[in-house]
Amino acid sequence: MLLDDFSYDLPDSYIAQTPVEPRDSSRLMRLDRGKGAIDHHRFFEIEAFLRPGDVLVLNTTRVIPARLFARKQRTGGAVEILLLHKQADSDGLHWRALVGGRRVLPGTGLSFEGTDLTAEVTAAHVESERTLRFSQPIEPLLPLLGSIPLPPYIHAPLTDPERYQTVYSREAGSAAAPTAGLHFTPDLMLRLRAKGVQFAECLLHIGLGTFQPVKVERLADHVMHHERAALSATDARIINQVKLAGGRVIAVGTTAARTLETAGILSEGGDPAYPNRVVEACPWRPVIAFDTDTNLFITPGYRWRVLDGIITNFHLPRSTLLMMIAAFAGRETILHAYETAKQEGYRFFSFGDAMFIA
Repeated sequence: MLLDDFSYDLPDSYIAQTPVEPRDSSRLMRLDRGKGAIDHHRFFEIEAFLRPGDVLVLNTTRVIPARLFARKQRTGGAVEILLLHKQADSDGLHWRALVGGRRVLPGTGLSFEGTDLTAEVTAAHVESERTLRFSQPIEPLLPLLGSIPLPPYIHAPLTDPERYQTVYSREAGSAAAPTAGLHFTPDLMLRLRAKGVQFAECLLHIGLGTFQPVKVERLADHVMHHERAALSATDARIINQVKLAGGRVIAVGTTAARTLETAGILSEGGDPAYPNRVVEACPWRPVIAFDTDTNLFITPGYRWRVLDGIITNFHLPRSTLLMMIAAFAGRETILHAYETAKQEGYRFFSFGDAMFIA
């Protein structure tokens, strides 16, 4: 398929600049992916559409203050840094990052105002991606030096940084939030649990794999970046038991969906880098526990292993997230749903409204 197959027009006025209060008062479009039927609700009404025995799978990643500002040690030139992930090396000082500034080349030394922290660019990668080696562990300094990196289409200041975190976020490590989870409140989760809806957790630290734009015309030529993902044995057991009992496995967000489908591919003995290879399915063990990087890229034609439903926001045109949702519900169905959302005045992107597709 081609990149233009996932393009749609969206005036800036549809892009949500601030989150709604309370979280679960956002709008909710319910889409029947089999019939294409659409109806409109508020998010707190999702309780009516979930059944006892369903399991909601939550990505418990937490956004770190990954946006930093530095100066070149030799020239004083300004440099902006977006930390992506810490590399798996012995000293824990090396980070992959996106770096903005003129001629930030390997060997460039960086300093950070008000601290004795320094960094050196040790490698250059594609476009503005670099490897940095910090002089000391950076995580303890991030609350002082860093800020939450809101997406570039959000121009309004965020008065409460916790509004860009889910209420169930736990393990720090993401450069962006799993935004479908922003609609949940503790009270809503308690009501769902009282109804008999189960919860399972997974982890995917969001980086370039999720938000890097597609720049090639043929989707088959797009290279998906790796992101760390994990599913524990306890949560894999919950999901498998629900699946075997006939309940539905519903991902809260595209990152939870990618984690679940990675677990499904690994359960078959497959490789997430080649998701369309034919491997015999395992009916009694849909997912397995794992903790590794995934570069799973889901596009129309993908064979779904695990998912029965997904809760998601409205995504950017030509993005890998829109392609995944189109793979789940059908490209024409999704593009029609997006046009309906525009006609109905839904809010789009990170702080926008939600869809429940099943």
